[in-house]
Amino acid sequence: MSETKASKKYEFKAEVKKLLDILVHSLYTSREIFLRELISNASDALDKLRFESTRGSEYADKDLPLEIKIDFDEKKKTLTITDTGIGMSRDEVISNIGTIAKSGTEEFVKLIGEAKGDASNIIGKFGVGFYSVFMVAKDVVIRTKSFRVEEPAVEWKSDGLGDYEITEIEEKINRGTSVEIHLKDDAEEFVQKWKLEGAIKKHSNFITFPIYLGKDKVNTISAVWREPKSSVKKEQYDEFYKFLSYDNESPMDVIHKSVDAPIQFNALLFIPKKSSEFFWYDRENYGLDLYVRRVLIQHKNKDLLPEYMSFIKGVVDSEDLPLNISRETLQENVVFSKIASSVTSNVLSFLQEKANNDAAAYIEFWKEHGRVFKLGYTDFMNHEKYSELIRFNTSACKDEKELASLAEYVSRMKEGQKEIYYIVGANRDALAIDPHLEIFRNKGIEVLYLYDPVDELVIQSLRKYKDYELKSVDSADMKKLNEYKNLEEKKSDFDPMSKDDEKQFSSLLLKMKKILGERVEDVIESKRLVDSPSCLVSKDDSMSAQMKKIMKMTNQNVGVDKKIFEVNQNHKLVRNLVKVFKKNPEDEFIAAVTEQLFDSALLQEGSLEDPHKLILRLTQTLEKSSEWYTSLNNL
Repeated sequence: MSETKASKKYEFKAEVKKLLDILVHSLYTSREIFLRELISNASDALDKLRFESTRGSEYADKDLPLEIKIDFDEKKKTLTITDTGIGMSRDEVISNIGTIAKSGTEEFVKLIGEAKGDASNIIGKFGVGFYSVFMVAKDVVIRTKSFRVEEPAVEWKSDGLGDYEITEIEEKINRGTSVEIHLKDDAEEFVQKWKLEGAIKKHSNFITFPIYLGKDKVNTISAVWREPKSSVKKEQYDEFYKFLSYDNESPMDVIHKSVDAPIQFNALLFIPKKSSEFFWYDRENYGLDLYVRRVLIQHKNKDLLPEYMSFIKGVVDSEDLPLNISRETLQENVVFSKIASSVTSNVLSFLQEKANNDAAAYIEFWKEHGRVFKLGYTDFMNHEKYSELIRFNTSACKDEKELASLAEYVSRMKEGQKEIYYIVGANRDALAIDPHLEIFRNKGIEVLYLYDPVDELVIQSLRKYKDYELKSVDSADMKKLNEYKNLEEKKSDFDPMSKDDEKQFSSLLLKMKKILGERVEDVIESKRLVDSPSCLVSKDDSMSAQMKKIMKMTNQNVGVDKKIFEVNQNHKLVRNLVKVFKKNPEDEFIAAVTEQLFDSALLQEGSLEDPHKLILRLTQTLEKSSEWYTSLNNL
């Protein structure tokens, strides 16, 4: 250590030199972070002065406004950040600027390695925030004057290589601190106004105190999330939303929350009027901006809200998180986890309140964002809240646009009904002619219509709603369904079968089972069909044909699912088939009709893989029927 009359030169320790070398040479991708750190330091200094003034302390230069100024000189390649904050004495300069010598240097070096050179979220964590300036500086000069009137001003100089020098300043300077940066040749971009303005707006736009770049104030938009909700106007919310999202429209909804216990944070969230989803394009471009005391820590943090809320834009600002917490540490931080859980809970509560108070507005939300929100079936912690918010088209809806909640379905259930029934299909028109629904229409039992492939995943994940089991129509218990009266007693077109015909029909079913072989579990008389000749049903709540298609497309093994083939004895085709069977059980017509009915059932449920045989049989049948028709009419 060398010394002059009013100056002392300090040698950096060996481990500090090593750390500075990393900061200077290994973090090129994070260089603009130095500006965030210096502005954060300036803001802290201003906060400390404000605290001293509120408790009645005497301090120098009381007329100075609390502000941050950033000046640049393109010719000299210098950048200066000045604040009118609390300032520092000589001892405080040694203590504050020298804390790097007391930091966990080895741990910092280890984290730098894990971050693979991107230290944007860990700089500052170990007292090295100020030293990030040496990523761009060849020399740095700090001039500072303490708020204490009697303390002299001091100057600190260093090139960040081996030592630093502290000197008392004899001339009078104003309270506060200025950091004068002499830029390296490869860092000239930081004397370009556009570069500086962009970095300030990105990282420090919501600092409480005004930031001037030259003569222009940069942080013109206030941190409205910090304001009391009652004092913020709609125009302010709209302005901030458009600034944040680049959307031209105002948001659909605003969620503004200030939470004090058990953790303190502010959240300002927006639900856009229009979905930005386009065939799931750019799915990773989502997340909330995370601030710590108005300083941006992470842009588009994906852990503050679950993916099914990815349509939400906004910010979360915490008082309890450490500044510059790393991405890795965030995921393990207990405070962060509590904040994320609280934010999610607040969104769900807001949506439930919206659904309760303005059903039409909630349906508009669902039509825009429901496709993404459905992915919440994976949020097992919030299944109960989630189940209240999902919506479906149902058989009770007047058209395909009307939607209903599970609660509304339950309110319309039959007395004693314990199941919520659903069916999977391409659209409402297709389901209108689905054989499985015939008994439900006849009994007046409502059925959920699942059109979207993810709907089935939702249902299978929920499994129950309150005390009611979610049940597929093709695995419904016929005994339970037949306990309910028909809406109207439909007179059959056929007389009951004689005992002989009943035996013949039973034998016909065995014959059909033999024809279909291992392709079916069994062939039985249907108790559910009214107007259709046959259908396929599952033994239990197995995967639908549509879901199997999706699974196959992703090269997943779905296995073999043999179903039960049900035949309606009170259908004209089946009655005629009994007549043919009575005359000749081996008639080829029986096999042709059986195959055609089976393939038709497969086609109707969407699982017929090869339609060629069905088409060939249909053509042959039409040929024969045309011959019959022409001969009958003497054509």
